[in-house]
Order: sequence, then structure tokens, then C-alpha cells
Amino acid sequence: MTRRRAYGLRPRLLAALVFTAAVTLGVAALALLPPLQDRLTEQTATDLAHATDTDVPFFQAQIERAFKQAARDKLTDRTEWLDTLQLPLANRALTLRDRTGARVIVLDSDPNAQPIADTDFAGSKVPEREAIRALIDGYGSTTRSGDQVIVTRTIFPKSFSKYQPNDAFVLVTEKQLTDVAKTVGQVRNAFLAAAAVGLFVAVLLGIFLATTLGRRLARLRAAAVRVAHEGTDAPTPRDDGLDEVGDLARALASMQRELRRQEAARRSFVATASHELRTPLTSLQGTIELLEDDLRDGALDQADAQRQVASARRELRRLASLATELLDLSRLDAAVPLREEPVELAELCRAVAAEFELRAREREVELDVTTPPGPCWGRGDPDAVARVIRILLDNALRHTPDSSTLQVVPAYHGDHATVAVADEGPGVAPQDHERIFERFERGSAPSGEGGFGLGLAIGRELARRMGGELRLDDAPRSGARFVLQLPIELPSGSHPEAETAQTAT
Repeated sequence: MTRRRAYGLRPRLLAALVFTAAVTLGVAALALLPPLQDRLTEQTATDLAHATDTDVPFFQAQIERAFKQAARDKLTDRTEWLDTLQLPLANRALTLRDRTGARVIVLDSDPNAQPIADTDFAGSKVPEREAIRALIDGYGSTTRSGDQVIVTRTIFPKSFSKYQPNDAFVLVTEKQLTDVAKTVGQVRNAFLAAAAVGLFVAVLLGIFLATTLGRRLARLRAAAVRVAHEGTDAPTPRDDGLDEVGDLARALASMQRELRRQEAARRSFVATASHELRTPLTSLQGTIELLEDDLRDGALDQADAQRQVASARRELRRLASLATELLDLSRLDAAVPLREEPVELAELCRAVAAEFELRAREREVELDVTTPPGPCWGRGDPDAVARVIRILLDNALRHTPDSSTLQVVPAYHGDHATVAVADEGPGVAPQDHERIFERFERGSAPSGEGGFGLGLAIGRELARRMGGELRLDDAPRSGARFVLQLPIELPSGSHPEAETAQTAT
């Protein structure tokens, strides 16, 4: 058998694991990194606008306080009273800058004039366009321009003298977004590093798992090939894993043990059948040759001929029994469906017992069929039930001694209808209680006529296929007592309570 290594299981498992890890990391990167910068930028702009709105009342209070002071000092020149605003507004602007990290600018209503307060001492360009728009709309806005966010808010302080009309001021906060880009870059680098580590671990784990799994499966394959080449005597595969591969190994081992058991049973059957067939065939051949010689010589002894015919009849009966059991066994193996209908067990027991009257009379065995007070109904196939009873009676007659009694008792027991067959033979050894129900198995202490080890196995399988059971009664007593147990099913129109009470034992 050629093994195609290029398409082996191990590289496919490794590729599948690495591909799954790569796809997962790629999807996570696409879902996380692109929106991250937008969300951080939006959050920065929102936080800056909120901080600016929070400080507007403080700036307004500072401006109004400066107006009051200018009114008390009777300052009429605009430049003079605006100069009084620079220090308090600059201090407040520094406080806002320290909290937000943004540039803070305060402008008056003349956009061309120098800022009243500016935390950028380098003298960078003032965002005049956004300031003019805030003066025009009277409120302000939050705008993003390139890599920066600009927030403008209009301040309308109250006038306290005729020298200061209702002036408007603009509070501007400006913040660069370089921190956002830097943060996103750090997150991206950390994610790529984590992805590389994850892929590396996935490769190592994939190699380990694929190698381990491939090695275990290779051992199972080798064991299966050896079974195919060497038969059931090949070593049994073993894998102690608690996963599916271990279950497969245990299933293969169980299958091999079952094959060995079946092979041993087959060999035993062939040996038993050969012996059992050879014995009656040899006897029949000898009997026929003796009769032929007597007929040829014209010296036929009637008494001796009758003994020879009786022996031949006995051997033919054994051959017929073997043929019947083999036919039943083949039908069971073919899973031929059985009927399910009410069966009157008492009448069936009497009919089957009548078939064994002649055989029992030859050995002076009394067949005692206990007749219940009323009908005893069970569910099953009438032919199959009769076959099981025949098996039990045949088995009992082979083991019960001469001049003894063989009892057949149909009755109800709880939710089941039963047929008990009891003999007065040597009984069954405790170690054989279950073994005698196996195919081609016989008890360790046989007596009387030998069997083929098929009857009880066929009987139990028929009983179970009808939803019942065939068992050996363990009650301490002489002889053996086998019990056929079937579900109760009364014919339509019957009254279960009355029937059960009438035939209860």
C-alpha cells in the first residue's frame, strides 16, 4: 500500500490550525485597528469640548470682575481696561492647559488684535477663521483640521458701565492629535507582536498535536494491517488516551477480541459438528452394511434388525436435531422478523409436550404439564415460543435420569408470563450458569446424550427478540430449572384483571 506523504494528515492538521489562527488574528486586526484611531480622535475632541464648556463660566467671571475693577478705577481707554484682563485670564488659561494639554487662547471682539491670553508663548498662528465664525454665530464650534482639534466658545459678559458696551470674547482651545496617532501606533505594534507570538505558538502546538495524533493513528493503522495479514492472532492495538483516537483503539481491540471469540467458536463448531456428524454417519453406515450383509446371506435376524433400525433411527434423530439447530441459527443471524401476538402458553405447552411423549415413555420419564386454572397469555411469535419450549424439553430429557419426572409449569409472575421446565438431573455447575447460553458451549458435567451447544443459545436469543428472557433458576434444588419469561398480552376483548387473577400462582 502506497502512502502519499504530501497529502498526509499531519501537514493538513498543521496547515488548518495555522490558517485558523492567522484568519482569527487578521479579522481581529481589521475589526480593532482601523476604527481605533477614529474613536480615539472623536473621544479627544469630545473631552476637549467638555473641558472648554466647563471653564467658560470661570473665564466669564474673570472678565466681569475685571470690568468691575475698571469701572471703579474709571478707566475709559479700551486698551487700559483690556490690559487688566491679561493676568487673571492668563492664569485661568494655564489651569485649563494643564488639565487638557491643549493650547488656550482668549480673544476679544476685534479678531485682528493680539490675544488677551495665549498659553503658546512661541507665538504660533491664531486660528482666526474659527474665532470669527464663533463671533458670527454667537456660540462656537468643535472642528477637526488635519491633525488637530479646535474648540471655540463665545463669552458674553455683562457690562457694568457706560464705557464698556456689550463686548464679546472668544475662548479657543487647540490640541494636536499626535498623541492619538502615537497611541494607535503603540497598540498596532503590540498587536502585531502578540499576533507573531500567537502564530508561533500555534505552529508549535500544531506540530505537536499533528505529530502525536499522526503517530497514534499510524500505530492503529499498522495494527489493522497486521490483523488483515496475520488474522485475529495479531497483537491487539492499545491506546490509553481518553479521546476519540483512544476510543477507536479500544473499539478495534474489542472487535479483534470478538473476532477471536467468533473464530474460536467457529473452530469449536466445526470440530463438534464434524465429530457429531461422523458418529451418526459411521453408525448409520455400519448398520446399513450389516443389514445389507444379512439380506444378501438370507440370514436376517428379526430382533437384531430391529435393534439396528432403532439405533439408526436414534442417529437420524440426532442429525435432524443438528440440522434444525443450524437452520434456526442461520435465521437468527439473518435477523428474520418475528410476529408479535397473544400466545396461550398452557395450550402450547401441552401441544409441544405431546411431541416428546414417545421419547419420554421410552425412558419411563413422566411429563407433567401443570394446567393453570385459566388461560396464560404472553406476547410473542407462536412458532418461536414453541421452538424455545422444544429446546428446553429436549435439553431436560437428555439430562434427566430414567424413571424421573419432568415438570412444565406455565404461569403468571408479576408483569410477565412464564414457562418453567424442571428436570431431576445433575443440574448445572455454578461456573456454567451463563456459559451454557453461549453458542457451541456445553456444561462441564454432561450426562445422557450429548448436544451441540446451540439449543440454549438459540432459545435465549429468540426469547430476547420477543422482548422476554430465558434464564436458569438459581434456586437451590436438585436438577435444573429453566424459565422462559415473556410480556403479558391478552387477546382483544379480554379483561386483564380477571385473566390475571384467574391464573395467578
